[in-house]
Amino acid sequence: MPTNLPLTPAGIRSRTHRAGRLLRVSFLSATALCSYLPCVQAHAQAIAQRHPEYILQSGDELDIRFRYTPEFDQLVKVRPDQRVTLLNLGTLSAADLTVSEFQQKVVDLATTRLVKPEVTILLKTFDQPHVLVEGEVATPGRVDLRGDLSVLDAIAVAGGFKSSGAKNQVLLLRRTGDGNQFQTTRLDLAKLIKEQKLEEVGPVRPGDVIYVTQNNLSKVERLAHLGQFGAIYSPVR
Repeated sequence: MPTNLPLTPAGIRSRTHRAGRLLRVSFLSATALCSYLPCVQAHAQAIAQRHPEYILQSGDELDIRFRYTPEFDQLVKVRPDQRVTLLNLGTLSAADLTVSEFQQKVVDLATTRLVKPEVTILLKTFDQPHVLVEGEVATPGRVDLRGDLSVLDAIAVAGGFKSSGAKNQVLLLRRTGDGNQFQTTRLDLAKLIKEQKLEEVGPVRPGDVIYVTQNNLSKVERLAHLGQFGAIYSPVR
């Protein structure tokens, strides 16, 4: 098709038709892109949730460097109270912060003394992310996280439920606020497994504590066992 059409009625109609077709294609492309963007954003959010950034822990060692003022460079550790003291700057809380979030807090603090500081923070040493599984499991203790683990996965790594473990009374303790308090959630894993809804709980997070309580039957058995040795008795009246 020729690119330059003569200015005749037929040529004008052809140009108008082609321009209208291009507008329709552009509109459809823009509409498709707008409808596709929420899917992309949701997918990106899902990836971020499945692979969250590392949360700073007590004992982590940070190498803090200032691009234009190296005299402020320093190697610091996160204290047991989740705070970090920066020489010549002050003290900051690192509780529940990622490295990038803590870096922004350092920049904000440094701005009180420096002009447009550029800060880089390197995580030198850190504690392997882990959860604690306690209570009625075969091998209670620390479970290192090397990927996404559900509560049931963590219990399995800890040797699984004992016969005395209550699958319908599992406690999930998670740090909140400044890191010194825990939010406790009771999980009925037996019901979630039966209804295939384990994904509703989501993966465990570093620092979580999972506690498997004792079932009622095992409590009765324990009392009966103690009763054989006279620990429990009913006097005759």
